[in-house]
Amino acid sequence: MLNQVVLVGRLTHDPEIKILEDGRKVADIALAVQRPFKNVDGQYDTDFIRITVWEGLATAIESYANKGVMIAVKGRLQCWKYELPDEKRLSMLEVVAERISYLSSPHRNDLKVDKESSEK
Repeated sequence: MLNQVVLVGRLTHDPEIKILEDGRKVADIALAVQRPFKNVDGQYDTDFIRITVWEGLATAIESYANKGVMIAVKGRLQCWKYELPDEKRLSMLEVVAERISYLSSPHRNDLKVDKESSEK
């Protein structure tokens, strides 16, 4: 059996870090992932996917990534089921990161050189 997902996209916001009561660190991130095909209007749609990052990976992403950085996430899907009032049930899927690769520098904008200042 296999439960694996690979996503490549840009962070939509800086990682949101939480320390749980038991001392474990968890980060919540969201990736904007462009679909590889155009819709009926000729545009590429984008999916916004929430990802949970635990412990050491959470520390790393807190240090090295911020909004706009392109990353690749290898992870797994996890299903949560909730019982709601009136005998209704809600099922939710969550992506849990197992490996993160950084595909762009978090300081890319800092490297831009102003054309006028370089000509003087």
